[in-house]
Amino acid sequence: MSVPAAPSPRVPAGRRRWWPVLLLVAAGVAAYANSLTTPFLFDDFFSIQRNPTIRQLWPLGVPLSPPADGSSVDGRPIVNLSFALNHAAGGFAEPGYHLANLAIHLAAALALYGVVRRTLAGPRLGARFGAEGEWLALGIALGWMLHPLQTESVTFVVQRTESLLGLFYLLTLYAFARAAEAPAARGWPVVAVASCLLGMGTKEVMVTAPLIVLLFDRTYFAGTFGAAWKERRGLHVALAVTMAVVGWLAVRSGASRGNGAGGAEAVTSWHYLLTQAKALVLYVRLALWPHPLVVDYGTSVVTSLGEVVVPGLLVLTALGATAWALVRRPAVGFLGAWFFVILAPSSSVVPLATQTMAEHRMYLPLAAIVVALALLMRRLGARTAAIAGAGLVALWGGLTVWRNHDYRSSVAIWEQTVRYQPNNERAHNNLGQALYQAGRLAEAVPELQAALAIRPTVEVHGLLSLTLAALGRAPEALPHAREAVRLNPAAAPVHEALGRVLADLGQLEPSARELQEAVRLDPALAEARASLGLVLARLGRLAEARGQLEAALNLEPDNPMAHGNLGSVFFQMGNLDEAARQYEQAVRLNPAYAEAYFNLGMTREEQGRTGDAVRQLQRALELQPDLAPARELLRSLQAPVGGQP
Repeated sequence: MSVPAAPSPRVPAGRRRWWPVLLLVAAGVAAYANSLTTPFLFDDFFSIQRNPTIRQLWPLGVPLSPPADGSSVDGRPIVNLSFALNHAAGGFAEPGYHLANLAIHLAAALALYGVVRRTLAGPRLGARFGAEGEWLALGIALGWMLHPLQTESVTFVVQRTESLLGLFYLLTLYAFARAAEAPAARGWPVVAVASCLLGMGTKEVMVTAPLIVLLFDRTYFAGTFGAAWKERRGLHVALAVTMAVVGWLAVRSGASRGNGAGGAEAVTSWHYLLTQAKALVLYVRLALWPHPLVVDYGTSVVTSLGEVVVPGLLVLTALGATAWALVRRPAVGFLGAWFFVILAPSSSVVPLATQTMAEHRMYLPLAAIVVALALLMRRLGARTAAIAGAGLVALWGGLTVWRNHDYRSSVAIWEQTVRYQPNNERAHNNLGQALYQAGRLAEAVPELQAALAIRPTVEVHGLLSLTLAALGRAPEALPHAREAVRLNPAAAPVHEALGRVLADLGQLEPSARELQEAVRLDPALAEARASLGLVLARLGRLAEARGQLEAALNLEPDNPMAHGNLGSVFFQMGNLDEAARQYEQAVRLNPAYAEAYFNLGMTREEQGRTGDAVRQLQRALELQPDLAPARELLRSLQAPVGGQP
């Protein structure tokens, strides 16, 4: 039986104040201003830089059909479309992607503010909170927005999957609340269903939204499930129907997201469940004490019940308390349900083996903890609660600025990750890759060797082979390259790595065969075409070489290796001006590209521009001191004329 609803207080239109909105936006911008120059990281490479479907907006079916490759955009067309809009606006310039992420986060915070404000002013809580509800809603939205645990979902570009999901989730709730307040208004139910539908195309966790909305209705509006069903049956059914989108996208994606959707054979459901007991306790601890924050916890799992007895008991106790509260104290039980239900798709028995724990999964669940903290502080009295809340929000904002500093470079974020997760093979591998891309090759080797000692994977063997080859240690690199091919002969990048190592050993024909195999396996692999172009040029097949390199640049116009290798082709063809232009483009795109500086130095020397040649060679040696050809050429250019001092 429904409890009679008290009239919802209304604020006259002329007295509506926009300052809470402005405060939320200003605080969010201040906290994340230092994140706008963060480079692309980790999964950004495959989901953005190597993603051909975001390079055009029309026909719309292209960006709405992300690659079925297991990347973060696979099966998530709305996220992919958002990246396509970014690319249309500014190519691969990172600040545009970060601005979009920040705008999404700010919009989500505003939606949360609206949801909490209307809930506290609604028929079940309005009499209890009164005018205080607006202040409480503002504090909750500020705390949730500025909490440092949110940085991974905002600063790490590809985790837009989480923040965009959060926006659509909260918009669904907000529109539902408006529809419940004004049953005669037809627009808000449409907005609720549209937001839910977009969320289903953003991330699979959205399947929990119809259940959460039903609990929201029963708890804060209708009073009972029966009344909720009677009063808004059509809307609840429409929201439930949108779940079919997730099923359709899963079928279309096929098995490509196997490791991300329960298809991982190496991780059992039981071991994953044990791991989630540890993960859930970690998430709560980080919500209350956000240190240390880690961008990647690796793929390790708990295999023994004895390892998680205490966390397991804590989780079971919290689940039991939530079930009890849903019956006896629904307003409190809703917070527990919000936390557990939203985390259920990623923190239950379905293995997500690519990341067994991840901070970004707390983007929405964090709201329940922030609300609980706000309600506890409210018991201290209005003045004390206001001071304590303001201090906590300011502290969280400062910690967010601090955390964003860790993202200043790929090397910095992975060094921090390795510090706190020393047994994480992927963290060592990614740090090695970051050092490799920064030209710090000698430093990359021990990181890759550490990754290899923890778990010998295809990726580690392949990258170690390239790093050793770049250091002039091709004989050491060759076994690693061959092992990578043995482990996964169907992977194009490992054939490309083996081809490059063989080229360094002077085995050009075998090198060309490996690189041709890489291109056959993945025609869109620009690096393989770039490497093949250089090998063909060394074999004297300049026309074929130029064709491969131009194809690589059609795939990735900002690929520095393709520009550098095309410069070498033009150098061999005698077109020194075009060679120099390509080398300059290569070092502009990758200022740590030592070989391109060396080649530009050789080109300038051939052009008779000795002073510039010396500068380019010096820069090459600053980046790679053991680059012997550059040192020899520089020595000859600086030698006294005629052998006289």
